[in-house]
Formats: sequence, structure tokens, C-alpha cells
Amino acid sequence: MLTVHDLSLVCGGRTLVEKMTLRIEPGQSWLVLGENGSGKSTLLATLAGWRKPASGAIALSGKPLHDWRARERAVKMAWLPQGDETPFPISVLAKTLTGREPHLSRWEWESPDDIALAQAQLARLDLAGSAHRDLITLSGGERRRASLAMTLTQDAELLLLDEPLSQLDLRHQQQALQVLREESERGKTLFVVSHDPNHARRFASHALLLFGEGRWLAGPIGDVLTAEYLSALYRHPVRSIEDEGGSWFVPG
Repeated sequence: MLTVHDLSLVCGGRTLVEKMTLRIEPGQSWLVLGENGSGKSTLLATLAGWRKPASGAIALSGKPLHDWRARERAVKMAWLPQGDETPFPISVLAKTLTGREPHLSRWEWESPDDIALAQAQLARLDLAGSAHRDLITLSGGERRRASLAMTLTQDAELLLLDEPLSQLDLRHQQQALQVLREESERGKTLFVVSHDPNHARRFASHALLLFGEGRWLAGPIGDVLTAEYLSALYRHPVRSIEDEGGSWFVPG
């Protein structure tokens, strides 16, 4: 689905990622972890084609990323950035429907099927009753769920999600994790930034750790998500608690 070869990212004079080589296979679900400022958002923006790497190559479905037209790329790959800014009044449903734009011709309006899809995604994230509210009237967590609904409405094969669970309360966080699991079970490929390694239990098959000074570590969650590696990643003791479902990670 997505291949990265010898990718290096530099920001503000700092090397965040150095010579990363990665294969994200169709149907895999990745959790991306790292401290603040370690390059997680920079990496997603680069993989989405909105930021140029310092060096290296990225290919989407075997085709160099820069050879894809923006609309074609958006049909194949959806990117949810960290910010939810919308500078003008718009209803929650209208905002969600912008996810269908890559699938429409220049002067084509959304079809009843497009509207039904957007409404269904809002319902999955507990926003059915807010569809006709102005987006600006929503709380931060509600706006985050609306942005995730918009991204899901895009119905791309690959989802690049930058902290989709930020600002969500406990119930809605678990609800959103279930939605991610369902998308994975549908065969979608997920690449999700988070600050909680325990989110891997709900949907992830693989993990990528960014240490912020060029170093990175990637692989199946059983190999990468260990107390030793997480303690090094966060520069704070982390211990694991085992149960029948796997490991839980807590501060040491």
C-alpha cells in the first residue's frame, strides 16, 4: 500500500527521522508513538504528500507519491491532520460531506448515497443529533469526532490519522477505537498517531516508535511494544501488566 525508502525528515535544524525504510501492507493497522516533537505529525504530512522530505522516496501502491494527481491520491489515501480549524460557518453534515469531494467531478453535487454515507459516519461517532448544528458550536472533542467522520466519509483505502482520539472523553474514545477496529476488519489500512500504547490492543497489528533524534523502530506490536522500548521512547520508566488479552503499559 505504502512504501518508504531511506526517508529522512528535518525540521528546525533537527533530524527527526533518519533513513527510514518501511512497508505498510494492505490491511495492516499501525500505531505511531513518540514524545511531543518527535516528528509524528511531520511524518504523516510527508506521507500524505503535503510536505517534502529531506531525502528518500515514498510510493503509494507502487507509484511514486509525487506522480499521483491530488484528486487521485485523495481517493486512495485520506489524511486527518491534528488541527480542526474551519474559518467559516458550516454545518457538521456539510463539513462531513467534504470527504466526498475527491469522488465528485468539478460541478457534481453530492448524491443521496453520499449524504447517507456521511450521516452513517456521524452516527457511528455519536454525532447524528448534531448534523445540522454549526461546527463552531461543538466542543473540541465533538469537533474532533466530526473531523474523523469526514475522513471516514472519504472512504479511502489508506487512512493517515493524526491523533484522532485527542480531546475525547473515555466513552467516546472507546467508541472511536471500536470504529477504527471495524475499519481494519473491513480491510482498510490504518496509520494512526497516538500518545497511548494501550490503544494498540483495540486495533493495531504493527507499531512505529519515533525517538525524535533520527532513530526509529518498526514492526509487529509483539516485537516493538515492550516495557524496555517504551521506557526508552518516553525517557520514563514503563512497566507492563499481563493479562489474557495481552499487555497493558503503565508508568513505572
